Amino acid sequence: MDYDALFQTQLDALKAEGNYRIFAELERQRGQFPRAISHSENTPDQVTVWCSNDYLGMGQHPVVINAMKDAVDRFGAGAGGTRNISGTNHAHLLLERELADLHGKEAALLFTSGYVSNWAALSTLGSRLPDCIILSDELNHASMIEGIRHSRAKKVLWKHNDPKDLEAKLAALPANAPKIVAFESVYSMDGDIAPIREIVEVAEKYGAMTYLDEVHAVGMYGPRGGGVAEREGLMDRITLIEGTLGKAYGVVGGYITGSVALCDFIRSFASGFIFTTALPPAVAAAAQASIAHLKASNTEREAQRQQVARLRAKLDRAGIPHLDNDSHIIPVMIKDPVKCRQLADILMQDFGIYVQPINYPTVPKGTERLRFTPSPYHSDADIDHLVAALTTLWKRCAISHAVA
Repeated sequence: MDYDALFQTQLDALKAEGNYRIFAELERQRGQFPRAISHSENTPDQVTVWCSNDYLGMGQHPVVINAMKDAVDRFGAGAGGTRNISGTNHAHLLLERELADLHGKEAALLFTSGYVSNWAALSTLGSRLPDCIILSDELNHASMIEGIRHSRAKKVLWKHNDPKDLEAKLAALPANAPKIVAFESVYSMDGDIAPIREIVEVAEKYGAMTYLDEVHAVGMYGPRGGGVAEREGLMDRITLIEGTLGKAYGVVGGYITGSVALCDFIRSFASGFIFTTALPPAVAAAAQASIAHLKASNTEREAQRQQVARLRAKLDRAGIPHLDNDSHIIPVMIKDPVKCRQLADILMQDFGIYVQPINYPTVPKGTERLRFTPSPYHSDADIDHLVAALTTLWKRCAISHAVA
């Protein structure tokens, strides 16, 4: 059996469809965000990154960098083990307290990534609660889908951001069965924001717990960066709030927050927590510094919103199609995987603009896009250069100016 031939056949098919992923080899430069050195072939030596999830540039912030460096000097590089076996450092507990305070919860629990926190928490809840039913928004992230699948609990899909459909689905379920309503605040591909209040009210009416993924919102929304739920004054009504340290906070890691009993339950039964090495203490210290800074500072959020608004206005004037939403994510619709890849390549090679094409299976076929995330550090000149480049390519490639 030629296994490599089997692998290559499927890879070739992926390339023919235009869905083969090519990584840009970049070198982030401290203090130069969003500039980066490119080591990819046929590109300028320096490019401007337009698709980073380091939404506020906190991965470059002196407060975060110095906290990490100081922690390395104090604790060394690694955690030394799982949280259960020698890997729990004082820095982890300080960060968990910071996170619990951020979301107004009794407790928090750290994971190695946002993907793992969703997978571990949902799989544990679904498998350990007898006869549990998980009601999942149909556009939930892959990490939530995998967690629900692994739990083997009964899954009920409800229409995206549709509280009426959610209520209809809840009303049809046994009243005495444990139920979890799982959804996100900001959906990263379309950038739309969930009607959290209406969803929570429906869940409360039917005795369901609420599981809210705020990974694309923490640090970004609310007076202290607690997310959309904080902005809407709803954190106390949500059972579990999950988030990440790898986006607006600029480091790496994931977490959940909730009651002491809930977090202890996940800590005690989640294989994704029990059997993995703990985050390096220096990462935890850097994340705590980032969260503390953004609790007190609105400067980064305000500057970022200003640049998001500027880019949207410029795109509108140029007739470049982008999805209208209330978030910081700007999807420019291409709707063809090959053209999407070609446009991204030309932007990188000819204009020094790096944006990753978003193709299937991340988004449905026919909805391929370029996803732009302006930061506080993208200048007005950067925005003008991007819009001018897109305008040139739209004329060259004869792409439709209609979104629908």
